[in-house]
Formats: sequence, structure tokens, C-alpha cells
Amino acid sequence: MSKYPSLFDPWAKRDAWRRHPVFSNRAMFANLFPGFGIAVVAFSAYVLAENVLGKGSHQSVEDKHH
Repeated sequence: MSKYPSLFDPWAKRDAWRRHPVFSNRAMFANLFPGFGIAVVAFSAYVLAENVLGKGSHQSVEDKHH
């Protein structure tokens, strides 16, 4: 079967939407988890800020028992 439809195929127009780039596997996978990249960056920034800025204020569990 050819990539391009036959000129005499009566269903060619009706099946053309299947070859549109919006319905490709890559586009479907990219839209699978919307906002996931932004969430990962925001969470990483939060964890980094918590570790850098909150270093001196936390005591370890071992220090509290002695």
C-alpha cells in the first residue's frame, strides 16, 4: 500500500485525518502528562531551596536524644 492515496479511492478524503501530525504517536505521547515538566522543575527548586536555606535550622534526631 502506498503512502499516498490513489486518485480513484473514494475513501481517501475521509481517511486523510489519520495522517495529520496532531494524531502522530509523538504528539500523543507529548500530551500524555501535561504540566509534568513544569512540576518537576518546581519541585526540584523547592527541594533545593529547602536544603540550602534550611540547613542550620534543623537538628538531627541524634542531637535531640543526647
